[in-house]
Amino acid sequence: MKIIYPGTFDPITNGHINLVERALSLFDGIILAVAVNSKKQTKFSIDERVLLAKSALKKYGPKVQVCQFSGLLIDFAKKEGVKAILRGLRAVSDFEYEFQLAAMNKRLQPNIETLFIAPAEQYAYLSSSLVREISELGGDVSQFVPKEVNSALYRIKAINP
Repeated sequence: MKIIYPGTFDPITNGHINLVERALSLFDGIILAVAVNSKKQTKFSIDERVLLAKSALKKYGPKVQVCQFSGLLIDFAKKEGVKAILRGLRAVSDFEYEFQLAAMNKRLQPNIETLFIAPAEQYAYLSSSLVREISELGGDVSQFVPKEVNSALYRIKAINP
């Protein structure tokens, strides 16, 4: 059985990868669904985010599929035939929004469950937006992201100082 793990992944972080690893101990496979989100101003294009995620997750082989989607997540999940959606909860502040999403998705598609997994302690504070901000301000984010993501952030900073 597969689970879908949605997000903008702008960029994918070691915290995201930690959730993938932990979910793989429970499921046969994961679809990492990179969202095309017109409401968010992303640092990386959808194609770049998909490529960075594929590169960061290649060691898991065919157990992890990376693809992009747009529109309602629940429709995409139904199309892919998954029975569960994976969401990470870093802090209590995440819970209210994630709970609302889970309840709405359940209402729209009663056969699909949402599972919440807390990140490992060392990633509880980590977010893509913090990584982007630290990088933009010249900080070293190499301990928070895979090396290919660190290189991409450095490249963007060099192009747009």
